Amino acid sequence: MASQALYRRYRSQTFSELVGQEHIVQTLRNALAEGRVAHAYLFTGPRGVGKTSVARLLAKAVNCTAAGERPCGECESCVAVAEGRHVDVIEMDAASHTSVEDAREIIERVQFRPSLGAYKVYIIDETHMLSTAAFNALLKTLEEPPGHAVFILATTEIHKVPATILSRCQRFTFNRHTVASTSVHLHEVAAIEGFTLEPGVAEALARAATGSMRDALSVLDQLMSYGSSTISLPQVQNLLGSVQSREVIALVEALIAGDLTAALHAVAEIANQGADLRQFARDLVGHLRDLLLLKAGGDPTLIDAGEDELAELQRHAQAADLGTLMQWVKLFSAIDLQIRTSVIAQLPLEMAVVEAIAKPAPALAAACVARPAQRGISTPALRP
Repeated sequence: MASQALYRRYRSQTFSELVGQEHIVQTLRNALAEGRVAHAYLFTGPRGVGKTSVARLLAKAVNCTAAGERPCGECESCVAVAEGRHVDVIEMDAASHTSVEDAREIIERVQFRPSLGAYKVYIIDETHMLSTAAFNALLKTLEEPPGHAVFILATTEIHKVPATILSRCQRFTFNRHTVASTSVHLHEVAAIEGFTLEPGVAEALARAATGSMRDALSVLDQLMSYGSSTISLPQVQNLLGSVQSREVIALVEALIAGDLTAALHAVAEIANQGADLRQFARDLVGHLRDLLLLKAGGDPTLIDAGEDELAELQRHAQAADLGTLMQWVKLFSAIDLQIRTSVIAQLPLEMAVVEAIAKPAPALAAACVARPAQRGISTPALRP
């Protein structure tokens, strides 16, 4: 029998186990405690942030038979939902059931009272994939559903859902998971599975997942197949084809120190690794952006970083000049397209490094503005 994927094995069974989305959990808990269950909910947000998990938790909660906090995760109803065999909880993937006939089947079945629980719950994933005719068919049912029915719609593309549907649902927006919260969860899962993550591994996985807990757990699952009980940064790099954060840090430190030789060596090392230079340039700009916010006096909570990474960012920010950081962000942001079209992939990055170190900030600012002007694009004059 195939082993169950980590993200499925560690899917939250109660609201207390859920990672993140505290604003949504608290609202739903209050509504359940006060008996104010809405007839239709719309969950929107990026992939892998918990929309389907919360939909199942809500389906459990409205049919939970426990006397205390719901869902309990232990009663027969909760177990049946978790195992996907509860007859009153119907899940539909709108990506493969887009037609008006699918919508009409829901409308016909929703009239029958639930067999086991208090509510019949319909979870419609990828709602934006429904056809216009299917949306129109559902309108009346969503507006005036039977008292025993609850609809939970989930989508990653809210702009594709008609306004007439939006107006009939309570809308909840799910946020991306932070690097810190994802890292903590990855360490917890790894420990339970008998694995150790070397320093920086969890943070690297969290950044690569861009806020998706499911993606982070999927990559961790792959890394656990390597055979070693300790997962290292080189293993992460080999799997993802990404540049480790220490390469970004090495280049930033060379830029701050004005050490052209060290900076060019850092670029050469990255190129020799066969790394994606465009992605490296994006990571570099992201690092410089964080330094810029910290140097400008921004709230550290604006920076999506772990505790150790934030401490290193603050150290770099103290050593850098605000004006120079602003120009570096502009300079390295401009080379993305150049890397893609360059005969020598690392040349645009090398030229940007030379320009960043060889030119003082005022000259660099003038150069950044002059470039679009040379292409015939008008730009506003620099303020004195």
